[in-house]
Amino acid sequence: MAEHPEVDAGINLWEQMATQLIALIGEDGFNSLYARSVFLSQSIFPWLAASSLPPRTDHRFANLKTSLDGQTPAQAVKANRFLLITFTDILASLIGEPLTARVLRTAWGVEALLGKHENNVADSADKLLSGHNKEFKDE
Repeated sequence: MAEHPEVDAGINLWEQMATQLIALIGEDGFNSLYARSVFLSQSIFPWLAASSLPPRTDHRFANLKTSLDGQTPAQAVKANRFLLITFTDILASLIGEPLTARVLRTAWGVEALLGKHENNVADSADKLLSGHNKEFKDE
């Protein structure tokens, strides 16, 4: 399959979130949460890349991008949405919902989380996080 703009927008969300979280919990902490999220998401999307994150930050999500690019746009969006929700749920269980929300607002902008601003990040965040888990039960 070819590259999809939806995949690029989703990877952009991951990169922005990683930047904020690494400053808070460190690179090892982020990598551990990300690896756990991928592992848990593979029960529904077994084709998600399972390998560890590359050490270079400019290629941190290369495996995720490759996995998502190999799917239809709709399937890629569903999988990335599920992965993001899984990640943020784990994060919230560790640092609390208020701090998680603050980190996401800093990373993606408050408009993105509220879905009120029209731009790639806002549209992507709204699409990725709307419907929190309800559509994955039929997978």
